[in-house]
Amino acid sequence: MAPYAALVRSVLQEQASQPHLLKRDLSVNHTQAVTLGVMGAYVVVIALLWNLPYVRWSLWPFKMLVIAFHEFGHAITACCTGGRVKSISLDPHEGGVTHMQGGISAITLPAGYLGSSIIGALLIFAGFDIVASKVASIILGVCFLLTLWWARRDWLTIVTILMAVGLLVACWFIVHGEALRWVVLFIGVMSALYSVWDICDDLILRKVNTSDASVFAQRYGGSSRCWGVIWSLISLGFMAIGIVAAIAAFPQSFSEQQEQSKHFIPTR
Repeated sequence: MAPYAALVRSVLQEQASQPHLLKRDLSVNHTQAVTLGVMGAYVVVIALLWNLPYVRWSLWPFKMLVIAFHEFGHAITACCTGGRVKSISLDPHEGGVTHMQGGISAITLPAGYLGSSIIGALLIFAGFDIVASKVASIILGVCFLLTLWWARRDWLTIVTILMAVGLLVACWFIVHGEALRWVVLFIGVMSALYSVWDICDDLILRKVNTSDASVFAQRYGGSSRCWGVIWSLISLGFMAIGIVAAIAAFPQSFSEQQEQSKHFIPTR
């Protein structure tokens, strides 16, 4: 009985320690609190710049970048569902257009907003850590090159993508990539909330009848506002998952992250 009693005590002690372990893993330390504070500031700044008429142009390069994510979502799902992408073009005023043939529209239509939301959530996750931001920037570069191939005839898209790649490369050389972390986080926040802002802009403020939500409603029923709200809530859910996962995965302090970054594709 003694070994059995010892085994029971061991199991009970392990179960008792699990809530404390979970609490410790999801507790917010100083570095994470600063990151969350910066995220909150990003949300406020982006929301203001998105809507103020005389200063919204300052957000244009990043808005074009997020629109590229949106169109990439359409393009990649079209390819995955048997379609073919003819071209991608970006417009600073009207957004982007992906010309494609075939594919399953029930998947490709919401993939723009939801795709940019997933990319945003992943970038937010990576933005909590310098090394993760470096990895994310490499993946972003590959996605940009793929988008550049589809948009090779649209000069505005080409310039936007090349500027984005240049910004990411430059940030690699600032304090061992620390600046890259904040840029990735900013792009992640804007991309994750793009569906919320754009749907509000299209369906509530301007009432555009050619948005993805409007086309989806025409083909599959429901109202465009209903689908827009659903996609927005899903986007917020993706963002929340990215934040919680980052808090659990990256408890390192700023100094620890810098030290780790020195050993992963080191830069000065």
